[in-house]
Amino acid sequence: MQNFSFLKRAFLLLVVVFAVAISGLLLYRVISGRSLGLRSFVNTQVYAISSLWKSVTNSSSVKAISTGNYTNIIFLHHSVGHNLIEQGQVRELFTQAGYVFFDHDYNHIGLRDPSGEHLGYSYNVPQDNTDPDGLAGIFSQHLYPIPVNAFSGLMQHEVIIFKSCFPTSDIPSEEMLDEYKAYYLGMRDVFNEHLDKIFIVVTPPPLNPSETKMEIAMRARRFSDWLGSDEYLGGRSNVFTFDLFDLLAEGDSQSPEFNMLKAEFREDEDSHPTREVNQRIGPIFVEVVIKSINGYK
Repeated sequence: MQNFSFLKRAFLLLVVVFAVAISGLLLYRVISGRSLGLRSFVNTQVYAISSLWKSVTNSSSVKAISTGNYTNIIFLHHSVGHNLIEQGQVRELFTQAGYVFFDHDYNHIGLRDPSGEHLGYSYNVPQDNTDPDGLAGIFSQHLYPIPVNAFSGLMQHEVIIFKSCFPTSDIPSEEMLDEYKAYYLGMRDVFNEHLDKIFIVVTPPPLNPSETKMEIAMRARRFSDWLGSDEYLGGRSNVFTFDLFDLLAEGDSQSPEFNMLKAEFREDEDSHPTREVNQRIGPIFVEVVIKSINGYK
C-alpha cells in the first residue's frame, strides 16, 4: 500500500513537471513569437514511422529481385549522385544491360525503384548523414532480416554502391584524413563479414576552387587515391572503387586549381558538376560497376 502511494505521488509529480514544461514552451512561443518547431518534429517522426512500415512491407518484393546473379543494385547518394543518375542516364543504361537499379537519396526523397518511381519511403539513414562518419555508422548497425535500419535496408540488395558528397573533400588536417581512413577501414571489416555481397566505394567529388585551398585539395586527392589502392582494397574479391574524384578533378600539377573541380566541369562557384560532364561520366560509371560485378562473379 505504501509502495502504491509512492508510485502515485511520483506519477503526479511527473504530470506536474510535464505540465509546467509545456506551459513554459507555450509561454516562450507567445512572448518570443518564434515557432517551437514541433510541427516539423512531428512530421519528421510520422514520416520515419511510415517509412519503416512501408520498407518492411515491401521487403519481400525487393529481396525477390535478388536471384544470385548480382543484378539487384542499390546506390546510396545525395545531390551529386542524383544528378549523375538523371543526367548521365545511369538507370536507363543499367536497365538496358539487364540490371535492376534502385537509388536512395536524402531521406525525405527516399528510395526510387528501377523505373525511377519514388516508393514513398526511405531506409532512414541516421541524421541523413553520408559523410564518412555517417557511412561508418550505417555499416556498424546490427543486421536484421527485415529493413528496420539503414544497414538492413541496403543489405536487401546484392550490390551496394555508396558515396559521400563533395563536403567530404574539405580535409583541413592530417588528423582528419587519418580519421576518414579509420572510418573506411572499419567499414571494410564489415565487408569482410559479408562476402556474398558486393560493395562499391565511390570517391567523394572534388571541391570548386572557390571553396578549397591547394593543400586541402591535395589531401582530398590522397584520400581518393587511398580508397582505390591495394592498401585499402587489399585484393578483396567483394570490394571495389569507382574513382569519381579523379574523373572530375584538375589533373595538371602545374595548375593553381590542381585537384579541384575542373573549370570545364563547373558553373560559377558551385561544386556540383555540370550536366555535360554527368552525361560523359554516367556511361563510365555503369561500365565500371558492371565490370566489378563480372570480376566478382
